Amino acid sequence: MLRMKDFLYSLGSFSSALLSNAVSTFAIFYYVDVLKANPAWISIVMVLYGIWNALNDPLFGYVSDRTRTRWGRRRPYIMFFSAPFALSFALFWNPPFSSSRPLALVLYYAVLIFLFDTFFTIVILNWTALFPEMYQTLEERARVSALRQILAIPGLLLGIAVPPFLASKMGWGGMGILFALIGGACMYLSLLGIRENPKYSQTESLKLSEAIRFTLLNRSFLTYVTASFLLQLTYTMLLTSLPFYTKYVLKLSEASTTIMLATIFVVAFFLIPLWQRIVAKIGAKKTLTLAMLLWASFLSGFWFIKSFFEGIVLACLLAFALAPALIVLDIMIADIADEDQLRTKRRREGMFFGMNALIIRLGISVNSVIVGLVLSKSGYNANLPIEAQPQSALTGFRMLCSLIPIVATLVGLLVLKFYPLDGSYLKSVKEQLKLLDSESEGVRP
Repeated sequence: MLRMKDFLYSLGSFSSALLSNAVSTFAIFYYVDVLKANPAWISIVMVLYGIWNALNDPLFGYVSDRTRTRWGRRRPYIMFFSAPFALSFALFWNPPFSSSRPLALVLYYAVLIFLFDTFFTIVILNWTALFPEMYQTLEERARVSALRQILAIPGLLLGIAVPPFLASKMGWGGMGILFALIGGACMYLSLLGIRENPKYSQTESLKLSEAIRFTLLNRSFLTYVTASFLLQLTYTMLLTSLPFYTKYVLKLSEASTTIMLATIFVVAFFLIPLWQRIVAKIGAKKTLTLAMLLWASFLSGFWFIKSFFEGIVLACLLAFALAPALIVLDIMIADIADEDQLRTKRRREGMFFGMNALIIRLGISVNSVIVGLVLSKSGYNANLPIEAQPQSALTGFRMLCSLIPIVATLVGLLVLKFYPLDGSYLKSVKEQLKLLDSESEGVRP
């Protein structure tokens, strides 16, 4: 049953998806193609940005776990940094410099994208870290995780599809201000659904070296993050490779790529309530195993399809495998934080979500290497027309959309087999955690 507080808390996922996808999709295009910034200088900024993007998640996660205020550990960050988060987004799309001052334009780009990412990490990481603390049972976590994804998907689609349309009506600067107002409002509304347990703010924190050691030596976390890394690598690879595939293999327009990608997320949106009930019944590990098996099976379709219609059918099938994965990934990190509390007597969601984000973002670099190697070795030549591309290039595009991600998914499944938080062991963890919480509150179980 939908509760208003759950809905309000989950609005943060809409804000996160809307603003982050607008930046990741159009930032370089806007500054390089529209504002005519030097692309080589922008590339240097993005390399430095990528390093900071990866490191700031565990850093701010550790700081968040150590925070002690009368308002709680996580709430103050959302309260005080949501406005700078939205403001940095708006300012990013409203630079005071033009191409007549190229260095100033690139420096402005660098400062604003670093500020946006920093505020984004501070706000969204703390918002996400509240999820395991606020929702303790599998049923609660499945329900709210599904709700978060139901709200995130429209944000994602709007962030990817709408900015060019709004820019044509009100300019890129107007789009930035509008999105910032919507995203900031949603983050502040999410505060109305947040509740924190004050006892977690009273526990002494681990030292940084201990926090890192307990995280990286945690078997549950290592098996989870390896399987998750490989699965999400396949998502990144598909998003990167699908434009090549639709253009050269299916010989379709760029609009067809957009329609196929939108179909995956729109169909997943409608399937999430179904998968929510399945997750609550069979658990997170079994659900993710099933999702990965389906994902690997359906990816094989990219080796065979030949038309736009077949592509849409395949997109619908892929959505059936994507929806459960969207629900369970954060649930599994929540379970890992529960198990860790038994070992460390501390709630450390911030560090786990932060380290997970660092490792997952490495997939962007790994994907770039794999895609670059396949394109260069397959004989692909961007200067050749569609009909002149060698057959080996077409095989390369098929491999990037099917064979390589299938292998990565199957390896992830093998690793996931050793993830321990399932069945009787997970039930035992929950019972011990309930006992620990009762003892800490001075209640006889």
